[in-house]
Amino acid sequence: MGDDRPDVLLTGLLFYDLVLTGLGGPPTPGGEIWTAGMGCGPGGIANLAVAASRFGLRTSLATVFGDDFYGVHCHEVLAGQEGVDLTLSRTAAGWPTPVTVALAYDHDRALVTHGQEPPYSQDALVGDPPEARTALVHIEAEPHEWLAKAAANGTKIYADVGWDPTRQWSADLLDQLALCHAFLPNEAEAMAYTRTDSAVAALGTLAELVPVAVVTRGGDGAVAVDQTTGEFAEVPALGVDVLDATGAGDVFGASFVAASLGGWPLEERLRFAVLAAGLSVQHHGGALAAPGWYGVDQWWRSLTDPGLRRTYGFLADRLPADPGAPVTYAPVTPPARPH
Repeated sequence: MGDDRPDVLLTGLLFYDLVLTGLGGPPTPGGEIWTAGMGCGPGGIANLAVAASRFGLRTSLATVFGDDFYGVHCHEVLAGQEGVDLTLSRTAAGWPTPVTVALAYDHDRALVTHGQEPPYSQDALVGDPPEARTALVHIEAEPHEWLAKAAANGTKIYADVGWDPTRQWSADLLDQLALCHAFLPNEAEAMAYTRTDSAVAALGTLAELVPVAVVTRGGDGAVAVDQTTGEFAEVPALGVDVLDATGAGDVFGASFVAASLGGWPLEERLRFAVLAAGLSVQHHGGALAAPGWYGVDQWWRSLTDPGLRRTYGFLADRLPADPGAPVTYAPVTPPARPH
């Protein structure tokens, strides 16, 4: 009999993202900026859901949708277009779907969000979690009950962590890594939580707390240790023009999980995740920028650089024979002329 468990279990807050690109700098009071482009689509936890689903992973998402335009649209995109299982999700009457405006410039983005506390907690949405092969989570200061239940039923937890607005970076948060199989923070977060001064030093500390530790480094690539196999890997980022970095870390995480479920060596997992994240920043938005197998296959087929052909030669054996239909990127509004 086949394994019909979800490949990935997800829960978190969903947003409707409006992304403005091509800004020369941040807006200033009293001023007006005309952007070179605009895209829109689901964001937040949807970034992980779409990225995972586009790699053919059975993806179960527990989130809350408002019954407004934004919530209805996101539900249709995730369930209808992307094939994400929303059985554990709920629609809340009268609750406004959070909306984020992302201003993309200088290879990064600033976010402005409107929203309210969701009417259902993660624990209420997930309840007794279904047995899943993996769960991709953002751990927070207060641990969620469902996480321990999922770990107890054999689900491998791949964890990330968000920015700490208090800048206290409490090391107590790392206690939750006892439940996790892998931890994938970015360089700034990793150094802050471990009180170290480099990505490699932070990795060394984290490797004592979790079987697989990964530290992402943006334009400098990523570094990782897998204690279960004794592997260490450090890979550079792709040299790409960044249109919008929104959700790139989520694409990295989902891609790393996809490669891990495939049993790939650590260096291949890391290079694959760096590649997928690099492809995603060339499109608007978070969720709908994920390349999936189709995007990776197109990149590989069009690749002429001999060095990259050698470095990514493992894709010749990893890519599926049928990479699927072209992915749908975020609707983009072309630039308009200032009045």
